[in-house]
Amino acid sequence: MSERPGDGSGEVAAGLRADALQNRNRIVEVARELFAARGLDVPMAAIARRAGVGVATLYRRFPTKESLVTEVFTDQFAACVAVVDQALADEDAWRGFCACVEKVCAMQAVDRGFSAAFLTAFPNALEVDHEHGRALRGFAELTRRAQRDGRLRADFVPEDLTLLLMANGGIVAESRQAALAASRRLVAYLLDALRADGAGRAGPLPPPAPLRLHDVLRSGSGG
Repeated sequence: MSERPGDGSGEVAAGLRADALQNRNRIVEVARELFAARGLDVPMAAIARRAGVGVATLYRRFPTKESLVTEVFTDQFAACVAVVDQALADEDAWRGFCACVEKVCAMQAVDRGFSAAFLTAFPNALEVDHEHGRALRGFAELTRRAQRDGRLRADFVPEDLTLLLMANGGIVAESRQAALAASRRLVAYLLDALRADGAGRAGPLPPPAPLRLHDVLRSGSGG
């Protein structure tokens, strides 16, 4: 990369602080739009170009793509954890489980960037790692409760969430509204298949697949 983070350091002058803040906010806004539409593979140079700033300016504000992604999706990370917390607070374990799956899949369907961000390992972003782990532990507890109450089929395992997200991630639509509608219908089919009262009609399931949440990213990229 020809441009260096140190280029144009005069922007830090007091008289330009408002412009610098405006540039930073514009970068975050544009990154959010591009990540949502195209995922996290958008080049930093493309973000800078759309935001109307130089690449050096972008790297002064966000030295790594990881730092930009974390800034863009901080609120969504918290929202995802809140979805799980709300589901755990529901006295009806099956209803909480269904609500969690529906809302997480809806978030994935309308924002490819967030689903990719949530599934990506950010070793230097401790807060993201904490939120990620907390959400997964909460979902495992939702699974246990729904099975304890006899509502969720006993052969479902928390790792099957990867399969659900892979299926949901395959939705391709011309608009956010269409993607959301398709996700809701698909998830309704899937949740119906997860009911304990319908389990076993076609015989036992094959053993769980050795999948990780990170595999959702590979399925979405076709690699």
